[in-house]
Amino acid sequence: MHEEQLDEIDRHILYYLQQDARGTSSSDIAEKLDLSPSTIRTRIDKLERSGIIRGYHVDIDYDLAGYPLYTKIICTAPVPERDELANRARKIRGVTAVREIMTGERNVYVNAIGKSHDDLNRISAEIDNLGLHIVDEQLIRDEFVCPYHGFLDRGDEEADDPSV
Repeated sequence: MHEEQLDEIDRHILYYLQQDARGTSSSDIAEKLDLSPSTIRTRIDKLERSGIIRGYHVDIDYDLAGYPLYTKIICTAPVPERDELANRARKIRGVTAVREIMTGERNVYVNAIGKSHDDLNRISAEIDNLGLHIVDEQLIRDEFVCPYHGFLDRGDEEADDPSV
């Protein structure tokens, strides 16, 4: 399934799952869309099989969980090694996410958590030892994830244009 094959029902399902995947049943979505729960379950299965839905993830408040330091480490990797280095960075204890950037010198972003500055220093040293050049480190106060409202609009172009 390709993006252009998503219809309005698929986009609505994705929106509702982004809001609260754990607390939203196929029956809840079916009721909102005036469809049967089995139709919604079939659609969700298809979205999962196609890889559009890659998983269901818990949103953790790391500060409350005992990890008060949250940092984004911005790195540069040689382009031929970027993919391999990014995958190796994912294995470092304390790393919670790694993002590969397609353009520019700052082409690998690493999110990490720790209980102390020593934890963050260890993570930075391990990233450096991999061969990633650290360009910047940002201590993050908090980060919030929200659903993409464009799934509810008729077209992404209209959703991104505030004048429409």
